[in-house]
Amino acid sequence: MRNFWESIAYIFETYLFVPFEQLRFLEELNWTYSNSINWLFLIIGLVAIIYWIGQLNLANQKGEEDKSITAHSYL
Repeated sequence: MRNFWESIAYIFETYLFVPFEQLRFLEELNWTYSNSINWLFLIIGLVAIIYWIGQLNLANQKGEEDKSITAHSYL
C-alpha cells in the first residue's frame, strides 16, 4: 500500500507540479510574467460576469423572471 501512495507522490512531483515550478522560477526573472496567468484568469472572470449580467438584464427586460412570492420553494 505504501508503494501506491509513493507512486502517486512521484507522479505529482515529477509531472503535475512542473508548471508551478516554472512559474516559481519565472518569478525570480520577472514579476509581471509570473503573474500573467493571474491576469488572464481575472480577464476571463470579468468577461464572464459582464456576459452573465447582460443575460440577466435581457431576461428582466423581457419579463421572463417569476417575481412572485412563491417563485422559490424556500420562501
